[in-house]
Amino acid sequence: MKLQLTLPPEGTEEDLKNLCKRKFRGPLRYFKILKKSLDARKKSDIRWVYTVECDSRVPAEKQHTYAQIGKKMPQVVIAGAGPAGLFCAVRLIKHGIAPLVVERGKPVEERARDAETFFRTGILDVNSNVQFGEGGAGTFSDGKLNTQTNTPFNREVIETFLEFGAPEEIGYSAKPHIGSDKLKTVVANMRKFLLENGAEIMYSTLLEDVKFRDGALDSVKIGGGWREADELVLAVGHSARDTFEMLLSRGFLMEQKEFAVGMRIEHLQENIGKSQYSSQFGLLPPADYKLVSHAGERAAFTFCMCPGGVVIPSASEEGGVVTNGMSNFAREGRNANSALVVQVKREDFGGEHPLAGVEYQRKLERAAYLAGGGRFLSPVQRVEDFLAGRESKRFGEVLPTYSRGTAFAEADAYLPAVIVNTMRSALPDMDAKLHGFASPDALLTGVESRTSSPVRIVRGEDLQAVGRCGVYPCGEGCGYAGGITSSAADGLRVAEKIFSKYL
Repeated sequence: MKLQLTLPPEGTEEDLKNLCKRKFRGPLRYFKILKKSLDARKKSDIRWVYTVECDSRVPAEKQHTYAQIGKKMPQVVIAGAGPAGLFCAVRLIKHGIAPLVVERGKPVEERARDAETFFRTGILDVNSNVQFGEGGAGTFSDGKLNTQTNTPFNREVIETFLEFGAPEEIGYSAKPHIGSDKLKTVVANMRKFLLENGAEIMYSTLLEDVKFRDGALDSVKIGGGWREADELVLAVGHSARDTFEMLLSRGFLMEQKEFAVGMRIEHLQENIGKSQYSSQFGLLPPADYKLVSHAGERAAFTFCMCPGGVVIPSASEEGGVVTNGMSNFAREGRNANSALVVQVKREDFGGEHPLAGVEYQRKLERAAYLAGGGRFLSPVQRVEDFLAGRESKRFGEVLPTYSRGTAFAEADAYLPAVIVNTMRSALPDMDAKLHGFASPDALLTGVESRTSSPVRIVRGEDLQAVGRCGVYPCGEGCGYAGGITSSAADGLRVAEKIFSKYL
């Protein structure tokens, strides 16, 4: 049976089991937490809310059975080893199809070392960094698994992460997260599974070209040579700008997609906790938030909030500054950060070219690079100075976590007026919803430009690219997802479509 139970902030899992035993009124031999959320609507009575499953018998383990293909195994190439590519590969393996995974970056362990070198020295490997490499861009994040999409695949994503070593609590938390530190181990476990079950993985290998015959995929060019392929999954990620250019030149139908840009905003994590939980903040996990404002000319919102996290250098091209946020599983850092971004419209890009949004991003990143003085230093500004339209001269209580170093500069020097003005309207409005959000010493670091893909590779109901039989645009990079969970779910969806062709 299922029960809904509540506990005070200091309640433990043992307290929950004891409460369950009293409610169940019988021998309790099976106990599982299905969901855990925090009800903080009343600051004087904050409660943990649990949904638990309990029984006097231990249920049989759920067995997953997979049908096997009845024809010759197709040659499937997956371009990209982010969430979409990895989950697609795992699902294909379980259906008896062993794919070739092509990843332009390196294995996650080597990639992490390359990223640390860049953070420390400014020496950038353009194919192995926060954007590119095994695990995808989400590996250097908070590992958040919440999503606004509603699909049965979402639960399968959680179960798959658990299968490969993710923390057990993601199975029941209302706001599940893995953390960047633990996500690297999960990714490595997925790689091991793929290799042990017949998949091939080629690292430091770019998808260079595609060839068609009679309207259907014939072969792909990788590692300087051509390889026959029956199916190609494009799970290339939102920063694969050169790949977008190649696909456009090969006649793929592509269209502009709106996204958002802005800056990272940092506060003391303690202050966020006090605002969200009042006097009980010390008894609860690091607080998060999600804010939206319509006070300005356009919508502004917070995105990818990282409790106890850091702002990280996330460039994938020379001469451009890109920021992102990252937290470990414990979220133990001094600062909280999130993206504070504003809607970008197609009219901002200029022209009808499908990759105009890419050039818009690149322009802002290069302007931020110049504003920071080069060497991938990031321009920063205190919120008080940002609202007053002046350059900062000092830091307050919030010190920057951006490891490459920072330089004081006005946001007006690298962001369009409509973005800056909207943020100036949004900050006081958001402060009314979360006290202290616009505190004078809160720190803005720019530029946050890679919120999502600026392009969509158009696909039909069969999930294949329009006019390009055998090619499946997949995940966030191709415009069909927004985050780890939805990208992974799209990878599962594509794998099912491929499998169904060979039953």
